[in-house]
Amino acid sequence: MNIVFMGTPDFALPTLKQLYESTHNVQLVVTQPDRPKGRGRESTPPPVKQFAVENGLPILQPEKSTNPQVAQTLSELNADIFIVVAFGQILKENLLALPRHFCMNLHSSLLPKYRGAAPINWAIINGEAETGVTTMKMDAGLDTGDILLTDKVPIHFEEDAQSLHDTLATKGASLVLETLRQLEAGTLKPLPQNSSLSSYAPKLKKEDGLICWDNPALTIHNRVRGLSPWPGAFSYLGPKRLSIRKTEVTVGEPSDIPGDIIRTSDRGIEVGTRDGRIIITELQPEGKKRMSAKSFLAGHKIVSGTKFNNKS
Repeated sequence: MNIVFMGTPDFALPTLKQLYESTHNVQLVVTQPDRPKGRGRESTPPPVKQFAVENGLPILQPEKSTNPQVAQTLSELNADIFIVVAFGQILKENLLALPRHFCMNLHSSLLPKYRGAAPINWAIINGEAETGVTTMKMDAGLDTGDILLTDKVPIHFEEDAQSLHDTLATKGASLVLETLRQLEAGTLKPLPQNSSLSSYAPKLKKEDGLICWDNPALTIHNRVRGLSPWPGAFSYLGPKRLSIRKTEVTVGEPSDIPGDIIRTSDRGIEVGTRDGRIIITELQPEGKKRMSAKSFLAGHKIVSGTKFNNKS
């Protein structure tokens, strides 16, 4: 098939790579413009563009996909299908109507659950036991199109958003290729979504990372996992902000006070919650590198009863 691929971040790379290595023809790669990045704020191409350049694929980087020139360029290709993976721009109906078949989106949840921008994160934050990937026939709504294929993936208790992201990116690439195979074979059967079962996964903000120690330990642990690596969970120890990078859950005592540091050890910093205790095993002080709790404690004396708080 003649394919226009639309994608931007690392999540889209396995799919583009598999399409490039397949018998299909990637006519054009559409991705976001280069953006300033890092401390030097140097203009940096997105990962999808880097792959396209390295492999000689034509590239289009519109600031807005609504630019009339974008529709003109895409219409001239007479593509069989557009494949959209974390592109970062909403396609209007004039673009959705261009390919011979349809526009296909790869979404990192089991639709209709977790429509929206951050499905991987919210599935972990909410303590889901499984998630997956879905290929979807795109329409004008937000992740509301007919479901093509799905593939389920378990969420392990210690897994964070980064590791789950990597698993789903690989699974998703295979699912896209299988969807194309069934489309060519004439066996693909789109199924309408049951919107009564839908849920929403809104875009994350930095302030979402603030830990509320009045929550149960398991809820806090899931938030730490779901926000790793970005935007990251955090709390304050006195005036100092600490990013909480990795945690464990253990049993508590009825006398525990949420936010109180119960004890410190080589294992980590043990903190009381509403139900159970959190052991902080990895953290990151402001302006410093991520480190084990043991390394942090070697340079910071913390006495029992010291309290984490919600503001500096």
